[in-house]
Amino acid sequence: MADSLILEIADFEQDVLTGIYSEETGKPQPLRFTITVRLTPADHYAPDTPLTASKNYMDLKFAASEALPVGLHFKLIEAVADHICETLFLQDERVEAVTVKIVKLALTEANEQIGMTLSRDRRR
Repeated sequence: MADSLILEIADFEQDVLTGIYSEETGKPQPLRFTITVRLTPADHYAPDTPLTASKNYMDLKFAASEALPVGLHFKLIEAVADHICETLFLQDERVEAVTVKIVKLALTEANEQIGMTLSRDRRR
C-alpha cells in the first residue's frame, strides 16, 4: 500500500446561497463542512521540514469560503461540494482525492445531520 497524507478541516460553518425551494432562494443558508484531502506525501518529514512539503490547512477552508463565487446560487449542495473539489485539485497537483461532507444546518430540528458527502479522485 502506498503512503498517503490526509489533511482535514472539520465542522467549518459558512453561509452559502443554495437550495431549490422558494424559501431557500435569495438568502444564504448556513452549511457545515468537513473537508478531507488525500495528498502524495513527502518521502520524510523532519522537524525543520517547510510547509511547502505539505499543504496549508487553510487552503481547505478557503475552498469552502472565499473560493465560492460571490452571488452564485447553487441549487444543490452537491454542486457546492463539486466546486470545492475542483478548487482543491486546481490548487495543488499533489491532491489525489477530496471528500466533502456538507450538513444543511437550517434543516436541523433535533441535532440530526441532514446533508451529503461527495468523494472525488483526481481524474488524470
